[in-house]
Amino acid sequence: WDTIVEQLPVIDSVPDSMEGEVREMRARLARLSNVNPDAPREYEEAAERYEFLFTQSEDLEAASADLQKVIKELDDRMEIELRRTYDAVGKEFTRFFQKLFNGGTAHLELTDPENISQSGVEIIARPPGKRPQSLALLSGGERSLAACALIFAILHVSPTPFCVLDEVDAALDEANVDRFRTTVEELSQDTQFIIVTHNRRTLEGANTIYGITMGNDGVSRVISLRLDGDRMVKHDESADSADLQAIEEEIQL
Repeated sequence: WDTIVEQLPVIDSVPDSMEGEVREMRARLARLSNVNPDAPREYEEAAERYEFLFTQSEDLEAASADLQKVIKELDDRMEIELRRTYDAVGKEFTRFFQKLFNGGTAHLELTDPENISQSGVEIIARPPGKRPQSLALLSGGERSLAACALIFAILHVSPTPFCVLDEVDAALDEANVDRFRTTVEELSQDTQFIIVTHNRRTLEGANTIYGITMGNDGVSRVISLRLDGDRMVKHDESADSADLQAIEEEIQL
């Protein structure tokens, strides 16, 4: 810029005919303010940065599209698997319900059939001699059996290494306990059951029995036991007889 200025000819005076044009040019220069001599270099840097960010943006958009495609495929696969599992569990649930109740029928219903991945599941049960109703309207024993039927259905479709049941037989009568125990024995071929119970009829189906008792010192003790006729016999001869008696009193003999 300085070189260009130096090369310009020196004019001592401006012709009258050009005064107006000169004033206009000066006004335009004033409006331009100061000229940034680094503008070309800054423009090149900005253009290079823009090109880099534009390329990155295209890469991110392509990656996002690929990710959305994978998510869609997983969602579709998940829906297929959920539907398959739901149908299989529903079929087995009906079978186990009829077995545990010695009749009647029950089925599962989706609260939102059009969106199975977000849907809840309701149990509609009809015990023998009753009309179909939701789980909340059943008696305590009926709810226990219905819940067991659902657990057993899931285990039958997809067995797990072990299953813990905590006093699920507490509200059951003898006939229902017998059917419950028989079903557990059937499923125990693939799943190990750990059952907390006070019911002797449930204990009769156990391969191993452990009694839990608490002495006067407030410390819980575990005793290995077995059934011998009408009596509970300890495997561990070092166990206190008082502990054994306390366990027998807790069990429905």
